[in-house]
Amino acid sequence: MPAAAALSDSIPMLVQGNDTFYLAFLRDVYVYPPLKFNSKKQERFYWKTVRDVKKTLPYAKSITKDMAYADAELAKLTTDKERRQWWRKYERYLFKKYEKDFRGMYASQGRMLMKLMDRESDHTSYELIKQYRGKAAADFWQFVAKLFKNDLKEGYDGNDKDRIIERVITLVEAGQL
Repeated sequence: MPAAAALSDSIPMLVQGNDTFYLAFLRDVYVYPPLKFNSKKQERFYWKTVRDVKKTLPYAKSITKDMAYADAELAKLTTDKERRQWWRKYERYLFKKYEKDFRGMYASQGRMLMKLMDRESDHTSYELIKQYRGKAAADFWQFVAKLFKNDLKEGYDGNDKDRIIERVITLVEAGQL
């Protein structure tokens, strides 16, 4: 019986009358049809997308939590002066927290982060900058993004143009990639 006792310590069980049911949590398994790449370029794009999602998805989730915290704290403050002072301190904290990691990202990972931020927060990067820094700053960064052929106002569309990204996200979150 010692082996059975050890088993019951690590796996929850339910006893009903003379029956014993061992309870285990199984993750969802997602099954997609196999991808068929028409060229090496398509295959490289897919695996680059996997790399970028794996790197940036945790940041998108973390930043979304930071934004929720900031919104809650800013709502508690009554004057604009208090809000500005608090935001300056929090902005410095965020800069220290993320700067090193973000400086090491590829441009494609920065673009992916913008898409994932829109997915997680339902706000484009332009809207987020406008909310926290103002319209002038948002317009400036939109101008800079346009110089590099990017668009901060571009949203995330997981059902159409970003469906490959959505597939990768689903598989990464399920632990299948």
